Amino acid sequence: MARREDRPPAAGDPDAAAGGHDGGTVAGSFGGRGGGKSGPWISVRSLDFHHGPRKVIDSLDLDFHPGRHYVLAGPNGAGKSTLLDLLCRLRKPSAGSIELMGRSLDSHDPGELARKVALAPQSSAFNFAFTVREVVRLGRRPHLGVWGVLGPEDKEAAETAIRRLGLGKLADKPVTALSGGEAQRVVLARTLAQSTPVLLLDEPTSSLDVAQALELLSVVRELAEDGRLVVTVSHDLAAAATYAHEIVFLKDGKLAAAGGRDEVLTDGMLESVFEAQARVGPDEFTGGVRVSFRRRPRRGGRPE
Repeated sequence: MARREDRPPAAGDPDAAAGGHDGGTVAGSFGGRGGGKSGPWISVRSLDFHHGPRKVIDSLDLDFHPGRHYVLAGPNGAGKSTLLDLLCRLRKPSAGSIELMGRSLDSHDPGELARKVALAPQSSAFNFAFTVREVVRLGRRPHLGVWGVLGPEDKEAAETAIRRLGLGKLADKPVTALSGGEAQRVVLARTLAQSTPVLLLDEPTSSLDVAQALELLSVVRELAEDGRLVVTVSHDLAAAATYAHEIVFLKDGKLAAAGGRDEVLTDGMLESVFEAQARVGPDEFTGGVRVSFRRRPRRGGRPE
């Protein structure tokens, strides 16, 4: 489970992963496939966050290991997106601690943090008519010197991200002329071009069509299996069951469950988390699972 510290991750030395210019590849090399012995890259302990009087995150304890793709799931308002913001220091905890690669998150200067952690937000507005290629290249800013000049490796990292997200035909098009789904893929490509060992993705498939969503989820899984740590917020439980290594359920800011598909994706757990009747069964077509919900019955026995 995500909370356990004895799970052997598939990655190598976090210090090697976080250092320097990464050679321009989106997949990078963050330990590769296999059973590394390093501990968690992110550790959350007794984490609280208040939004006004409301406690959005409540006494949360979690470990996230490299070489794994974690999906954060749960009802609206459970604290999923807030947790991502806390993990990249967009928000400050009310209490508790977050460690990144063995050091306090607060001990990282902004440039160092941006070379370790990248966030793809749920939405991002483009107000200027930069081309797709120019926006994706902005992901390389944490790696540039004082003059901000792109080198060959930076350009190659951006082009690789553009190819991975299927944006080649749109590379010279202004981002202000894109559809919502196309713009979301640009944001994701910019995040990949940042070439960080940790990726935080907030509902990355929400505006994508079916084929694009499946392609992105495959890329995300590959990035994790190449040694990165990927944490994704998603409401698509069937996709999570297929493409995630572990699923973390939050409810009312608290940890409801964390573990592999067979551990946590059960009728009882889904009913508890989502307060609806649930059925989970095998899906022979995808090799994953099929998840169905319906309203809980009224006292008279009929669904509401």
